[in-house]
Amino acid sequence: MRNQAARIEFVGSFRTDLPDLGLPEVAFAGRSNVGKSSLLNALVRRRSLARTGQTPGRTQSINLFRIPDHLVLADLPGYGFARVPEHVRLAWKPMVEGYLGARDTLMLVVVLVDVRRDPGADDGSLLWGLTETRIPSVVVATKVDKLSKQQRQRRLAAIRRALHLRPEQLVAFSARTGEGYDQLWDKIEAAVREG
Repeated sequence: MRNQAARIEFVGSFRTDLPDLGLPEVAFAGRSNVGKSSLLNALVRRRSLARTGQTPGRTQSINLFRIPDHLVLADLPGYGFARVPEHVRLAWKPMVEGYLGARDTLMLVVVLVDVRRDPGADDGSLLWGLTETRIPSVVVATKVDKLSKQQRQRRLAAIRRALHLRPEQLVAFSARTGEGYDQLWDKIEAAVREG
């Protein structure tokens, strides 16, 4: 799959009535401004497939991307703080929960956390909900290039403790350096095979 990622194409943005593309899906979730779009761009080695920016809350619907004949990647709206109207922010939760609860083709949810910040209640709630509904997940700590090696080890250990993760459940990732690229693709491909 990773070898075909360059063929990725944007399917569309959806709030409801997502199309069934007949392929396994992997969703990307996390707080606003955690680096979902940057990670997606790095994963498929494209600079501007998913829109990035300094302003939290740019993704306000579910964006689907298809690697033809292989996989669908779903970029979910961020939760938590975002500079959007309150009615838009309140609509995100049911939209995302509806997606997670209804997609039979969903093989894995990649939950992103910023390595520099403590995981929030929303991160823990999402992981708990995924465990309860038996949806496989992996946690990715983004922006690891922004810390020294010693700081990074402390922060990764703190995230594992806060979210009750085994070491293999956490991937350290940098969209800038490419660290974690192969490890994350290994987890995606394994989830699709096992699904």
